[in-house]
Amino acid sequence: MAKLYVGNLPFETNEEQLTAFFAECGTPTRVTVVRDKFTNRSRGFGFVEFGDDAAAKKAIETLNGRSLGGRALKVNEAK
Repeated sequence: MAKLYVGNLPFETNEEQLTAFFAECGTPTRVTVVRDKFTNRSRGFGFVEFGDDAAAKKAIETLNGRSLGGRALKVNEAK
């Protein structure tokens, strides 16, 4: 299983939109948009998990720098 960090998300992005955005590279097994615990507003980053490393590598190569909601995403392996 490979876990990716996704940064510079538009604040209105939800899990369903992020799942659809990453679907071209494979089927994500888990998608999380990190939210502020007091306001429940997105903090502008999240995580996407894939069941296989090939799909995760394709997502990094394909989607890093691509625009979502007018913002260039940062996609890399979560550390």
